[in-house]
This record gives sequence, structure tokens and C-alpha cells, in this order.
Amino acid sequence: MEKSEVTQPELTTKDNVIQAVKFVLFSASAGIIEAVSFTLLNELTSLPYWPCYLTALVLSVLYNFTVNRRFTFKSAANVPIAMMKVAGFYLVFTPLSTWLGSAAEASGINEYIVLAVTMFTNLITEFLFCRFVVYRGTINTNKAAVTAAEKAAIKAEEKPAADQNTNVEIPSDE
Repeated sequence: MEKSEVTQPELTTKDNVIQAVKFVLFSASAGIIEAVSFTLLNELTSLPYWPCYLTALVLSVLYNFTVNRRFTFKSAANVPIAMMKVAGFYLVFTPLSTWLGSAAEASGINEYIVLAVTMFTNLITEFLFCRFVVYRGTINTNKAAVTAAEKAAIKAEEKPAADQNTNVEIPSDE
């Protein structure tokens, strides 16, 4: 089966919840990368807020894109196209968050509070953008997801046959 022939299976409520939880967990690990990178740059250099933030954001985005594409959305979507869509998201998000973050920090708000609010906003908006734009129609279409679905279908077909065999009546000798 070619990748172009693979269609996105219907997602259950459970599938959607698991997907959201995975996205949050992977994004939290990306957030750790962003926070540690930001902290190192902020504390060990004399750079202003915005270059520290931008560098940390780029590192976080690259990691987050890679793991969420593979493990959360399980997408067989064309990587360069998916990456360009995510880049489009960040072409809007990054200047806005950099500008607003710099303004907030300049007004006296602690840079770590600014970073936390920005990261939370990024989490919500990026999940929605990835779920409904980047991977729309290609969720659970990568090889691992297709193989898992095939195994589940085979298991489901075998289960009723096994259940029927356990309900066999034994004739009596009367």
C-alpha cells in the first residue's frame, strides 16, 4: 500500500485524549529543553531577552516537531510540507511572542514569568494547529500506526472465533 493510499482512521474519544496527553508530555519535555536553553543563555551571556528566547524556541520546536510527528500524530505526511506548515505557524507566533515578551519584560515583569506564559500559550495554539492543520487527514498513517491497526484487526477477528469454540455443547449419553 502506498503512502498516498493510506487514509486516516476514525479517531475515538479515547484516541483523542491519548493524543492530547502525549502532546502535552512531549511538549513538556520540549519545554524543559526551551527553559534550560533560555536559562543558560540568559544567565551565562549578556544577551537581551529576545535572542535568548529565539534560540531556545528553535531548539524546542525542532525537538517537538520530530517527536510529535512520530509518536503523537503518527503521521506519514510529507515531512518537508509538514515542517513548512509548522514554520508558517511560527512565522506568526514567534514575532508576536517575541515582541509581546520583550514588552512585558521591559515593563518589569520577570522574564521567567513571561517565558512561562508564552510557553503555555504556545502549547495550546500549537496543538490545535498541528491537530487540525498540519496533520489533518494523516493522523495514525505512519508505518507503526498502520501495523498496530492491522494487528488489532487480526486480534479482533480471532477473538469471536475463539469465543465460539468455548461455547461448544457436549452431547450427553442419555
